[in-house]
Amino acid sequence: MAAKRDYYEVLGVSKTSSPDEIKNQYRKLALKFHPDRNQSADAGEHFKEISEAYAVLSDSEKKQTYDQHGHAGVDGRYSSDDIFGRGGGGGGFNDIFESIFGRGGGGFTQQQRGSDILYQTTVTLDDVLKGKKMEINLQKQIQCDNCQGSGCKPGTNKKTCTSCNGQGEVRQTRNMGFASFVTAAPCPTCRGQGSMIETPCNNCRGQGRVKGTKKVDFEIPPGIDTGDYIVSNEGNEIPDGINGDLVIRVKIQPHTHFKRDGKDIFYDQDISMIDAALGCELMVPTLHGEEKIKVDSGSQPNTIIKLKGKGVSHINSRGTGDQYVRVVVNIPKKLNKHQKNLLNEFKDTTD
Repeated sequence: MAAKRDYYEVLGVSKTSSPDEIKNQYRKLALKFHPDRNQSADAGEHFKEISEAYAVLSDSEKKQTYDQHGHAGVDGRYSSDDIFGRGGGGGGFNDIFESIFGRGGGGFTQQQRGSDILYQTTVTLDDVLKGKKMEINLQKQIQCDNCQGSGCKPGTNKKTCTSCNGQGEVRQTRNMGFASFVTAAPCPTCRGQGSMIETPCNNCRGQGRVKGTKKVDFEIPPGIDTGDYIVSNEGNEIPDGINGDLVIRVKIQPHTHFKRDGKDIFYDQDISMIDAALGCELMVPTLHGEEKIKVDSGSQPNTIIKLKGKGVSHINSRGTGDQYVRVVVNIPKKLNKHQKNLLNEFKDTTD
């Protein structure tokens, strides 16, 4: 007879693993080797082995005894009832199996969720700076006012499904030799809902929702960037379920003069070569209004002047960015005779 494997090895955990880590690892292995899911010849034996290991390691007293004495300390001290949770104690196989597959009354299927809706909009750099309140009329699935979302004709109610007695599932017992396994599947009569509509609402035909229009208000926050943003629960509605979300797809409209990079704004200011040489003061536009800048004498092409705090905020960071003004020196393409003479004279004096 082959020697028993170490229980920690069986579950793939260590002595220092927490109870939650042990439980989660058991769940994974139970799903992998459960005979109803795994048709290999040795699945049943593997499943029995991991269940036996979990029955010991999930119990603090048994775990302590096993850590001190190994298999000799726990062999024969518990029965298959302990492994599979039929002895009345908590923490057995049935408890874990229920948590794995989400059963335990109230219907087999999970709560349904309505689908999301995509809405696309374009905003300006001014909207990025200040934010923008929006109001839209959204076409979507909404709750039927006639039946208040029940799907039943007014004055009638849903009836408990007689096939599953309102449980939403039907169960089948299989004898695997060393234990009996109970498997569950959605009730085919009520489709896992546990109840049925006998007299549907004439308006929504039993769906509990109809296509309609709803006014939705939301706010584009300052500092927003191109991308998708979520307005929770404003998607398609679903009775007795969870509404979908409204996905706002935002695109930032290009600006005629400004360019944006995160929180910072960039602007090109044209000046003459005379102003670049002699220096000057001039007003430049910003998203916050006009600002005076000083161009120092002898400024070279592409000189950058920083206007602190004249950028925008960013939705994912703190503070406000800056505006960077790039000096673009314009060289005249045509000169008259007088201008040429002056430049030649200037050239002669600098040689």
